[in-house]
Amino acid sequence: MHKLGRGHRDKLQQFMTITGASEKSALQTLKASDWHLEGAFDVFYSQPQSKSFTDSRHLEELFNRYKDPYSDMILVDGITLLCNDIQVDPQDIVMLVVSWHMKAATMCEFSKQEFIGGLQGLGIDSLEKFCEKIPFMRMELKDDQKFREIYNFAFGWAKEKGQKSLALDTAIGMWQLLFAEKQWPLVDHWCQFLQARHNKAISRDTWSQLLEFARTVDPTLTNYDAEGAWPYLIDEFVEYLNENGIIQNVQLNDLSQKR
Repeated sequence: MHKLGRGHRDKLQQFMTITGASEKSALQTLKASDWHLEGAFDVFYSQPQSKSFTDSRHLEELFNRYKDPYSDMILVDGITLLCNDIQVDPQDIVMLVVSWHMKAATMCEFSKQEFIGGLQGLGIDSLEKFCEKIPFMRMELKDDQKFREIYNFAFGWAKEKGQKSLALDTAIGMWQLLFAEKQWPLVDHWCQFLQARHNKAISRDTWSQLLEFARTVDPTLTNYDAEGAWPYLIDEFVEYLNENGIIQNVQLNDLSQKR
């Protein structure tokens, strides 16, 4: 390890800590990924030999520890207990990533199939392994493609059963959670705009298009195309920003940070 520069040494140590890989294996994987951590994680976890064997009896025991006494599901109380066991706040975004891995259909619920299938895919069959895997799941949020998948998953996961749209207060809570991770400077203005001007449920189209808007349009709107195919709500948001002088403030803040 002494032959590596400090930046590479730090990445090697981080990779070994999160994956449990040997130094030799970690070095090979990072070199193959041109020292990009996210790419190295993808390579490592896509290799069959890296997937830990999971004991079905242990998975069954874990499920039974958290399942509701009156149904074959893990519900709010069980998820709270799980979060307590792995020392994670139930509101922590990593629990959204856990639910994404489990392909959970509904917030605050895991079926037996979702729970066991998700843990098998992650190579988890004990609380110790669960805790060890949390840093890896946090890293997944930094991968643009995985973040997009998790973001789009969140819409169906968070909406009420039988509803096509997502309740506004729920959507706002999810946006604040997700964009805290991606640091979109306009997220608070977007939420304030919705509460002041929209006050209705959010469609799947608006949900998915907002991520594209946040990713492709500069916060100062210098590259915003009024003729683009954005949902009407996003066009109204741009008008709201201009009407209220918010963009000028964003531009001034941007200039002061560059000085």
